[in-house]
Amino acid sequence: MTTISSALSSLRLVLAILFALALTACAGSGGFDLAALQNSDINNFRAPSGATLSTGQPTAAQLDLAARAGVKHVINLRTAGEEVAFNEAEVVESLGMRYYSIPVAGGVGINAANASALSRILADIEGEPVIVHCATGNRVGGLMAFTALADGASIDEAMAEGERWGMTSERLQGMVRESLSGI
Repeated sequence: MTTISSALSSLRLVLAILFALALTACAGSGGFDLAALQNSDINNFRAPSGATLSTGQPTAAQLDLAARAGVKHVINLRTAGEEVAFNEAEVVESLGMRYYSIPVAGGVGINAANASALSRILADIEGEPVIVHCATGNRVGGLMAFTALADGASIDEAMAEGERWGMTSERLQGMVRESLSGI
């Protein structure tokens, strides 16, 4: 009996140490689980810059998963007129994340002012996990192309950066390239 009690005590100690190590590891990484999000089927999911993610419109269930995976912020680039089946701001905030809105109205909304607004928010959150989204991720990529150009990239480099962030529409790529050329 004492051997079994001794073994159970040792096992409890080992489990407690392993649990403490797991908590420490999560605290050190900010508790961000990128793999859970990569396997979530969020439309046009991209992780081009650490914990700054670009996606199409996430569902309420995908936002719940994002919160559980450690995402702290959601930046929505969709306009008020774009229909979704739920109140995204309420869902995001109810999950303990912070919600931001930069209404980007199609190709004309992809401009230096909106890119600057996005850059300011990203700077303010200081690298905390964030999802930046529109309907498909194309507007996210378009704004990141403007940001790249402002940071000294050539037009071709800025366009490549936009594609890396989710700008896949050839029509939008043409509009963005033309806008970047006029700067």
